Amino acid sequence: IARRQRQMCIRDSGKVYVDKNHFEEAVLQEGGIIKAVGSSADILAMAGDAERIDCQGRTVLPGMNDSHEHLLDFGQTLVMPNTYGCKSADEIVAVCREFLASHPNCKAIVTKGWNEINFDEDKKRLPDRHDMDKISTEIPIVLSRVCGHIAVVNTMLLERAGFGKHQTVEGGKVEWEEDGTPNGRVYENALSAVMSHVPPTAPEDLAEYLRAGMQYAVAHGLTTVQCNDAETVAPPADVFKALDIAYRDGDAPLRYVSQTGMTNLQDMKAFVKGPLHKKTLYGGMLKYGPIKMFKDGSLGARSSLMRQPYADDPTTIGVERIPDAEQLEMIRYANETNTQIVTHCIGDGAIEKTLNLYIQANGGTANPQRHSIIHYQITDMDMVRKTRDHNILVAYQPVFLEYDLHVCDDRVGKELGSTSYCFKTAYEMGIHASFGSDCPVEDCNPFCGIYCAVTRKDYNHLPEGGWNPQECVSVEDAIDMFTVESAYHEFMEDTKGRLKPGYLADLIVLDTDIFTCDPDDILHIQPTLTMVNGRVVYRK
Repeated sequence: IARRQRQMCIRDSGKVYVDKNHFEEAVLQEGGIIKAVGSSADILAMAGDAERIDCQGRTVLPGMNDSHEHLLDFGQTLVMPNTYGCKSADEIVAVCREFLASHPNCKAIVTKGWNEINFDEDKKRLPDRHDMDKISTEIPIVLSRVCGHIAVVNTMLLERAGFGKHQTVEGGKVEWEEDGTPNGRVYENALSAVMSHVPPTAPEDLAEYLRAGMQYAVAHGLTTVQCNDAETVAPPADVFKALDIAYRDGDAPLRYVSQTGMTNLQDMKAFVKGPLHKKTLYGGMLKYGPIKMFKDGSLGARSSLMRQPYADDPTTIGVERIPDAEQLEMIRYANETNTQIVTHCIGDGAIEKTLNLYIQANGGTANPQRHSIIHYQITDMDMVRKTRDHNILVAYQPVFLEYDLHVCDDRVGKELGSTSYCFKTAYEMGIHASFGSDCPVEDCNPFCGIYCAVTRKDYNHLPEGGWNPQECVSVEDAIDMFTVESAYHEFMEDTKGRLKPGYLADLIVLDTDIFTCDPDDILHIQPTLTMVNGRVVYRK
């Protein structure tokens, strides 16, 4: 890779991925734009005395573009107590108490990561408010499960939120003790209600969370993240201020697209009429894109909305977070104002309802705003065909398989499980399906996602042969779904996601050839260099 007046030549890689079955040897970029790709001899002849980076035979890919995650939320987990590896409720308490001891000025603990599936067999008890009270009775404690759809909070926060005996919340769930007192575990909209009583984090601190997440992201090959932090993680105005702080000094290392969360039409109208709607700032590094809505919860929490009761809990079909009528109003307003909508849907009930509402609002098969379904996990083939026929986009998280392949059949039954997470079928049918991570629910390292999409195995390389292996995708398709298809999701497919002249100079150099290595080894691939906008932002 070489630079002269912001010109750079990547040479002698021998494996610059341009398109399926099309590789070149070198890339020339100038001013953040790819000028040429071709043989090393031809590109070096064009480059003159430009700065050069010899990739020593390594593979070069377009920069990875995560089509849905929560980078601010992830950065917060890097700063707050780490509960991801905890093996019991007691260990969660110990980790958080240790954190408080070393951070005596902490005003609240808000973090994510615990997962009861990882608890020791004799310690499967879920944490409750009494555990949280052992951490603190003086500051708010909110510890979310890894999925982000359940949290356990302390008694002080329940009281601050006004949660009394036999408390109920529309679009959410509050668990009770025997006498009806909330036990501290809150779901969906009940969690949102509790969070509204946690003191806000200053935008300057939010910016630090963003920077922490960004450094991790570029070190693992991400050059764009499409993030729902506004509203989901912190109030939109505070997130917008934090983003401005992170980008105004010019040192933010990757591109950020905001998927701004909205829960009602009034707030949506205020945002759409505001100064940031559909704006691109800081030379294309920061963009305010679609409106994000939640239709249901998560499979792990049994709060994703199903058409039939859960196979392993017939008492519930999950949670519907927004009524159809209100959702339809928001989609129609989006169409009137040329605004994209992306909707969180995991259960087949949520997907079916949202599909029908998109189709009703669109009035036909065209989908000019590129409305999308994020997650799109539990599906049957009729649903997939309807998605294709009406040109609805899908944003998958293949890394979810690491956990979900162990529980999906139990939750929804083998028949429905066999047509779920149907990456290959959807893509080959012509659906614009992109890949992301939903980080911090899972690792935003895109090679974890590619590994899961290609092998359909967990990180222990099980089950042998993969879970429902008919849905394994090729390495090339997985890369394209993480690059040009994610770019399509943000209306950037003509300028992002390929290493071709005229495209943005966002690229990564790998330590292993992803096209020839054992598929199981994809999990361990790491970038040796990440470039964004023609600037090297990470070098191993």
